[in-house]
Amino acid sequence: MIEHVEVGGVTLHLSQPDTTESPWIGQGEVLKQILACWLVVDKLDQPLAPRLVGTPGIGKTTLAMAAARERQQSVYIYQCTSDTRPEDLLVTPVLGEKGTIQYHASQLVTAMLTGGICVLDEGNRMNEKSWASLAPLLDHRRYVESIVAGITIEAHADFRCAVTMNDDESTFEIPDYILSRLQPTLQLSYPNRDDEMAILKYHLPFADDELLDLTVEFLQKSHQLKLDFSTRDGLNLLRYALKRIAQDPKHPLAKEVAWRESLERCLGDDAHDLQSLADKKNQALGGSSLPMGLGDFFFDPNDPLHPDYDDEEDDDDYEEDDED
Repeated sequence: MIEHVEVGGVTLHLSQPDTTESPWIGQGEVLKQILACWLVVDKLDQPLAPRLVGTPGIGKTTLAMAAARERQQSVYIYQCTSDTRPEDLLVTPVLGEKGTIQYHASQLVTAMLTGGICVLDEGNRMNEKSWASLAPLLDHRRYVESIVAGITIEAHADFRCAVTMNDDESTFEIPDYILSRLQPTLQLSYPNRDDEMAILKYHLPFADDELLDLTVEFLQKSHQLKLDFSTRDGLNLLRYALKRIAQDPKHPLAKEVAWRESLERCLGDDAHDLQSLADKKNQALGGSSLPMGLGDFFFDPNDPLHPDYDDEEDDDDYEEDDED
């Protein structure tokens, strides 16, 4: 592994790639889609930087990492936050030995220099100033400018990028000129029952079948009710239940008791009744009722003075008059 490179007379110390092993289970179509984004079909063609969108804990980062392994490239994960600065994204100066200044390349810049793949995780947490520093990288120019180091850094031909975004309100609204560069949008959905079971078994092969079934049934019902409990929630739920059972080998908790305690501790009291939780969520979102207009605050819907009042009997009278 190369530890540093020189760009424009400045030595940059490189970051280390992520070596986590986690396969992508199920939803093979979206894996093909991200791999297609990174293809180059002509010498004049450019790779795309897709947005991976879905609820938290659904596996967006895992998908990007699996795609990187499929291409046999190193993967670098950069965690975006609300206080991320342009120099954090690119090159950061740090104090070295004897008062010298060393320049450290971020995971993004390291991927650019080494021909790796960078995943900008939770990109909708980042402010516009930081996104603006990436504008030339995400179009045909494929470079960034580090004001701190005073250099321009060009991307390796094999460099690829993807951005994950959660389906929730972002800290900052991403500007349109950046969104137009982050195309296409690849939507991840919840896994089906077989895939979700396979994911849990991969991460927790020592888990009891009864506990696995309870967890998968819970998750699948929550998906059907459009609640936000994810596979990650299921893993944490299972882990805590298993730890509680193993805590006292002489007097272990009953499996169902441990699982229900874990459900309450990890996901809250309301998780015991998913239907009621779904009803509360629908009420908070306004349910299926029609939006109220200004007239609804002053008149009953059946009041003739209501602006939207529609008298069907009067309409019938008019039709009879027309016939006469």
